[in-house]
Amino acid sequence: MQSSSHLFPVALISAERRGDLIEDVYRLKPGNSLDFTVELAVTRLGRVATPDVRGVPVILLHGSFSNRRFWYSPKGIGLGAFLARAGFDVWIPEMRGHGLSARNEAFRHNRVADYARYDLPAIAAFVIEQSGQVPHWIGHSLGGTTLAAALGGHYLGHEQVASAALFGSQITRNYWPLKVPPLQWSTRLLLKRFEHVSGPRFKRGPEDEPMGIVLEAMRWHGLFGRFGDKKDDWWSGLAQVRVPVLCVAGGGDHQDPAWACRELFEQFGSIDKEFMCLGRDQGLSEDFGHVQMLVSKAAQTQVWPRIADWLNRRIHSVNAESTLNTLVTP
Repeated sequence: MQSSSHLFPVALISAERRGDLIEDVYRLKPGNSLDFTVELAVTRLGRVATPDVRGVPVILLHGSFSNRRFWYSPKGIGLGAFLARAGFDVWIPEMRGHGLSARNEAFRHNRVADYARYDLPAIAAFVIEQSGQVPHWIGHSLGGTTLAAALGGHYLGHEQVASAALFGSQITRNYWPLKVPPLQWSTRLLLKRFEHVSGPRFKRGPEDEPMGIVLEAMRWHGLFGRFGDKKDDWWSGLAQVRVPVLCVAGGGDHQDPAWACRELFEQFGSIDKEFMCLGRDQGLSEDFGHVQMLVSKAAQTQVWPRIADWLNRRIHSVNAESTLNTLVTP
């Protein structure tokens, strides 16, 4: 494998022109976890008009049963394409076994803990190496939960995260049957027989999810469960997070309701943080659902510009602070 990085083996496996956009796909082999078969596909979107000009990097994390197509379609429609056209340097990873990322040997045992501890830091290191800047992060649903785990577990900090935006992500919605030990034990015993949950079969999305993700979530919501793993309490760790945070909920999202998203928002210790609910009560045209908050015609005009504005305000804030520090330095 010819490497495109000094960090670990990386190969440029595809370089295509998609209309007015350039799509480069890299395959990363970080080799930083116990499973050395892990490979991660990371797509970079740029503009044909300015192929050598790199804007501020933004990393987009898809949710469960999904892949990079959540962020941009083959026709070049999506938040990823929108941000690329707005001048951002857009990077879209696909989690283990999703999209162009091959299934690793221990696919059935993959967990958020693995994504947060191993994969996200590797992705951050690669993007920083390629762009020379600290990236902003946007995660939807499980992607946002994984980002929260990485921040709460201190696997990512201000040196890897310029800001974090979480869409439709929450931890604290209770599932009372999981609080009954005999019921949870029997359910876990049944589920352990399967390798994955089929997204297409259950009409949840185009991808399968490893059973490890399901069992991990059940443990979080169990009688004495917590958001974390055996070593780290991610929920408590969120109180020490200081990077700028945006948490967004959909007014019509019944899967991850606004009140639960707000509880996650309030747990962050960041001084610069903002909560946004997308609904009619906020002057929008509809109460946005879990997917529609980012993938819909209404989102194109009412949500995407707000995201770009959030990012630009963080960028201007950093630039102003950098200028001030330069002025006051003897």
